[in-house]
Amino acid sequence: MIETRLVKRYKRFLADVELANGDIITVHCANPGSMQGLTEPGNRAWISDSQNPKRKLRYSLEIIEVDGVMVGVNTTHPNKIAREAIEAGKIPQLCNYQTLQTEVKYGENSRIDILLKDEHKPDMYVEVKNVHFMRTHNLHEFPDSVTARGAKHLDELAREVGKGNEATMLYVIQRNDGDTFGFASDLDPNYYDAYIRAKDKGVKAIAICCNVTPEGIEAIDLLKIKDSL
Repeated sequence: MIETRLVKRYKRFLADVELANGDIITVHCANPGSMQGLTEPGNRAWISDSQNPKRKLRYSLEIIEVDGVMVGVNTTHPNKIAREAIEAGKIPQLCNYQTLQTEVKYGENSRIDILLKDEHKPDMYVEVKNVHFMRTHNLHEFPDSVTARGAKHLDELAREVGKGNEATMLYVIQRNDGDTFGFASDLDPNYYDAYIRAKDKGVKAIAICCNVTPEGIEAIDLLKIKDSL
């Protein structure tokens, strides 16, 4: 990981950062959200080097520090973090299954992030979402912008429950400075409505926060969920 200073984030998937020698480079920002509260120019930021000469942008934005807190912003990581946490037994509700599969086709042209199977119980469908938004002390929120795709996933999970399977929304929080997870219903009321519909039909929700450092990201603690307004 290379420490830099954030110059700006723009066009959703691009960011300019300043290296220690003063050079400014453009890096890939693997995050489709608004990243509210994270993109103040001058924030310390860490980038990774793909060492792939064929990539258009060699470097990727990984971590931004806000008020002394390191926040993971790469949305390609939560699925891996979730799998490691499940396999390590850190999420009791998702333990004790015989097999774990990823990216399995289901629903309407979708892929479930994690599918847990056991011949002695219903299949467990696990959809993983990345969380890094915080605007109230101790409260992590999702989403930070409108996500029609996220609402679709909730409805598809509810349909799986209707078929006799089980389903869980797993919110992976790439920071560790809060003790509660909730929903930004003012930013995307449709997502919140979809969540309530899914919950009423039996879809479960789990939130787990992570310790984020330039050396790695590790899921550590399950958080309480505030799902009422």
